[in-house]
Amino acid sequence: MPWQCKGLTWATTPPGLRWASGSSSRVSPLVYGQEIAFRAVGQRRCAGARGNVCPVGAVLPGRSTGGLCPECARLDRAHSVAADTVADDPRPYRVYLAWFGPGMVKVGITAEERGPARLLEQGAVVFTWLGRGPLMSARRTEELLRAALGVPDRIAYAQKRAVRAVLPAGAAERAGEITELYARAVALEGWPEALERVGFEAVDHAGVFGLEGLPAVSGVVRELVDGGTVAGRLIAAAGPDLHLHAHDGRVIVVDTRLLSGWELVGADPQAAVTVPVEDLPRGVQDGLF
Repeated sequence: MPWQCKGLTWATTPPGLRWASGSSSRVSPLVYGQEIAFRAVGQRRCAGARGNVCPVGAVLPGRSTGGLCPECARLDRAHSVAADTVADDPRPYRVYLAWFGPGMVKVGITAEERGPARLLEQGAVVFTWLGRGPLMSARRTEELLRAALGVPDRIAYAQKRAVRAVLPAGAAERAGEITELYARAVALEGWPEALERVGFEAVDHAGVFGLEGLPAVSGVVRELVDGGTVAGRLIAAAGPDLHLHAHDGRVIVVDTRLLSGWELVGADPQAAVTVPVEDLPRGVQDGLF
C-alpha cells in the first residue's frame, strides 16, 4: 500500500511529517538546511479520524486545511475538547497566553500532559502558562481573560505568516506583551477557586522554529495537484508551516495541513515548484503596523 501523508507533528524533536500505510505508521524528521522535494500522486483522500481509516476513502478538495471528510470530521469533533464536546475529562488542564507577533496575543487551554505541544502546533513564538486545574475551570478562566484582556482565542495563520520575518530580534522584547498581560491576568478577580495560578515564565520558540534571520515570504502554496512538485531547502517551521527556500530564489510557505491525505513521492531536489502558489492576502501585513 502507498504511504499517505498525515501532516506535521510537533510531538517529536525535531518535528516531522507523519505517514500512514494501512495499519503502519512512521515519522520523517525534519532538519533545517535539508532539501525537501516531493510530487503529489493521484487524488487527495480523507486521512481518517482518531486513528481510524476513513470508511469510504472520501476524495477531498485540495484547498481544505481540515484533511477530513464530513463524516470523519464529525467523529473528530465528537471527542474534541476544543469543540466543547467533552465536559467530563478528568485530566488537569493549563491556561496559557501565546504571542505570535506585535499586537497578536491569544488565550487558550491545553491538556497538561501535552506540555508545550499545542503551542508549537499553533506557531506560538512566545508563551507563558497562567494556571492549571480541571477542564471546566480552565474553560471559565479562558472566557474571563478573553473578556477582561480583550484578547481572542484564535489568530489567523495568514497574520502569523506575515510577521515572522520582522519579529523583534531580542527575546526580552518578544516577551514584552505577554509579560504585561500576565500581570493583568493574575490580578483579576473572578478566577475559579479550582484553578491554581502558575508563576510567570516566558518560553521563546524563535530558535526552535528557526526564525532568526528568516527572509520574508514570497508566496504560499494554495493547494497540491496531481503531478505537482514542491522543492526547496527547509529554513524554518512554525505551527503547520514549512518555510522553503526554492531554487528560483523565492521563499515559499507550505501549510502541511494541505499535505494530509496525499500520496507523496520523492522528486528532484533541484525541481521547480509547479503547484499553485499565491501571494499573502493583500493588506494583511499593512494592517498590523
